[in-house]
Amino acid sequence: MTAAPASAPGGAHRLPAPRPARTLHFVPIINKTRVHSVVPGRRLTALRAAITAFFALDGFIFAGWVVRIPDIKHQTHASTGALGLALLGVSAGAVLTMTMTGRLCRRYGSHPVTVVCMVVLALSVALPPLTHSAPALGAVLLLFGAAYGGVNVAFNSAAVDLVAALRKPVMPSFHAAFSLGGMAGAGLGGLVAGALSPTRHLLGLTVIGLLVTAVAGRTLLRYEPPAPPERTRAPAERADGGTADRRGGRGVVVLFGLVALCTAYGEGAMADWGALHLQQDLAASAGTAAAGYACFALAMTVGRLTGTALLARLGRARTVIAGGGVAAAGMLLGALAPSVWAALTGFAVTGLGLANLFPVAVERAGALAGPSGVAVASTLGYGGMLLGPPAIGFMADWSSLPAALTSVAALAAVAAVLGVSTRRLPGG
Repeated sequence: MTAAPASAPGGAHRLPAPRPARTLHFVPIINKTRVHSVVPGRRLTALRAAITAFFALDGFIFAGWVVRIPDIKHQTHASTGALGLALLGVSAGAVLTMTMTGRLCRRYGSHPVTVVCMVVLALSVALPPLTHSAPALGAVLLLFGAAYGGVNVAFNSAAVDLVAALRKPVMPSFHAAFSLGGMAGAGLGGLVAGALSPTRHLLGLTVIGLLVTAVAGRTLLRYEPPAPPERTRAPAERADGGTADRRGGRGVVVLFGLVALCTAYGEGAMADWGALHLQQDLAASAGTAAAGYACFALAMTVGRLTGTALLARLGRARTVIAGGGVAAAGMLLGALAPSVWAALTGFAVTGLGLANLFPVAVERAGALAGPSGVAVASTLGYGGMLLGPPAIGFMADWSSLPAALTSVAALAAVAAVLGVSTRRLPGG
């Protein structure tokens, strides 16, 4: 029923008020664009699983290649020096492509770049057994290293976006997946080394890599990266900041990159010199010496698996400060202890301390500057891993290996000091 029209003063009748138009609740198709910052929980879960798979696959493929290096050396008839130069191809390719990959991620998105780089990595790991000279090996390792560096920047960038969307400090869990993948790849490589030739083994890694990429890559290509709120607000917030703010932001990114460098320096040093220290300076058996790096790597994996809870409890800055301090104390024990078991304990403590420093550094650099920040932190970190082994070798020639290994403790302490300077930063 409709109410009767009201009468106006003087007997005149007012016209009925127009009935409000009924609103149709639909959105024109032309305006239905994808919103990066709003991603349902189910999609976030799927993205987390896919990115975790890529981290694990990266560690699995790289470790599978590493365990076959002695066989490749024999196949190419390369001298130790020639092999060392060829292996530099991995490092050179990675460092050269990391900065470029950050730009590609900005232009095309981190998800497609991750998938493409992983496909190249899976294909290129099968190439080293096909070479018959050190120069040819160096050439294919340059491609392998470029893919390895590219995929590391790309999936770390994707992980940074996801961490911001989840609002949980889950970055260490991705790096734990890398560590677990590496342990699985090394273990499988050791098991099949006596039964399969390097060609068949590494071709098998190619098949596994392409299959995992086909499954996990579908998720990354289906969903676009969620844009973190702080990065979407950055242009407005920096509108009046000028050049000084941009330079300050770059300085903070470099600071986190230095934390990554200090951490990776220790990882490279432990991988190349830990076993030799146990065997040469403490008269450990070959088996016990080999267990030295295993203690370090296992402790680092455990530290990363528990890293999310640690970050939630302490925060990022305190985690860096505590981790750097613990690693410094552990490495002093590992380098200067008079007994093998005390040194092994020190190696394990060092792994626990260093476990979450690199993930925090990369995540913070990415949150501040996007893929370019990830590229800067990753490049500096990889540079630290390259710098560590030769630097310790030179210092050992000048003094002694135990004294040289204390440089790992010194840089861990530097990382802790850098952590103090990040306490007032957003997210610190």
